[in-house]
Amino acid sequence: MAVPPGCTDKPVRCFGTFTEDIIELSDWLMGCGVNTVAMESTGVYWIPIFQILEDRGFEVCLVNARHVKNVPGRKTDVADCQWLQYLHSVGLLRGSFRPPQQVCAVRSLVRHRDTLIKMASVHAQHMQKALTQMNIQIHHVIADIMGTTGLSIIDAILAGERDPQKLATFRDPRVKASEETIAKSLVGDYRVEHLFTLRQSLQAYRHYQGLIAECDQQVKALLSEFDSRIDLSERPLPPNSKRPRKKDASVAELRIECYRLTGVDLIAIPGIKVNAVHTLMAEIGRDVSKFPSSKSFASWLGLCPDNRISGGRILSVQTRAVKNRAATALRLSAQSLYRSQTALGDFFRRMRAKLGAPKAITATAHKLARIIYYLLKTGTPYDQTCFARHEEQYKRRKEIRLKNQAKALGYVLVPA
Repeated sequence: MAVPPGCTDKPVRCFGTFTEDIIELSDWLMGCGVNTVAMESTGVYWIPIFQILEDRGFEVCLVNARHVKNVPGRKTDVADCQWLQYLHSVGLLRGSFRPPQQVCAVRSLVRHRDTLIKMASVHAQHMQKALTQMNIQIHHVIADIMGTTGLSIIDAILAGERDPQKLATFRDPRVKASEETIAKSLVGDYRVEHLFTLRQSLQAYRHYQGLIAECDQQVKALLSEFDSRIDLSERPLPPNSKRPRKKDASVAELRIECYRLTGVDLIAIPGIKVNAVHTLMAEIGRDVSKFPSSKSFASWLGLCPDNRISGGRILSVQTRAVKNRAATALRLSAQSLYRSQTALGDFFRRMRAKLGAPKAITATAHKLARIIYYLLKTGTPYDQTCFARHEEQYKRRKEIRLKNQAKALGYVLVPA
């Protein structure tokens, strides 16, 4: 830790990382008359120091290590902290975006939930591997082996049932495959070692499903502590214009909760699903006032071009390689617009034909980010008609272009 040279006779000190050492560090800073602290973000090691200093009343500026690189030469911890202190003292550092502590608590649980889902999917793959080794092809016949039909059949197999006709009777009426096809896929070479692997993988999968359910309850409890941005009795949630694939009470409940927290129905935006809104609320929160404009918001997400110009010549315009969960959710939402019969769907298809799929996904995610920023900042509901003027301009330009092409070829376009 480095402080200005005039504050103390020893401006650079080294501290341990135990909690009592960090408290000693904060006491030393208070004795030096320091009010604001700048620190680099390194993995998750900065979090306890950041939180303790913030609780002690310091204004902590968390900066990206890429933005505070020193001049080439000898690199030491002492030189790094002195360089960081100097940049902060002259106002050359910008703090990274960090949502309020209430949002950070939800974000930690949501990220932990994603980890649990990945672990559960690994055990689902182990189950499919065990079934394949026994030449049981049920996971190729039904769409989801972890659904009602798949788990019922696996439970019966582990209980000792081997008759494929009886196992096929566990078929759910919604499954497209017939009982005959399911029965044929359940004729296999049952081995003790593979059944043991299947049983343990199923137990591990259900264990993680229980952990995910507990995590959902904890997230729900934290979200209930947020104050409401809107009175549901005066302005109830508008009906969902999108046709859900399946009726899920938890999804409908989460949609109402997101509407209560934000005051706007972000689900009304084409391509945006409930899970995407949940991720955005956990990663960003509902207050976007820390971003001065939608351009700054898109830049933080890594969805805008990173222009590199030297001597008046554009060297690169590629987007920055950032790992942002909110940007990933927006990219997935943009990709789902391929068949959408909306203005955003038309925009995505035009960009896909012009730039290719990857760049079209980024461009559409950028547009979704700007829309979400505007809705959260102003609190106005999403209006599909605002794109009508842009669509008319596009059609007019397209008509002019086609007429010029026909004229160049010696033809004249006549309206039908």
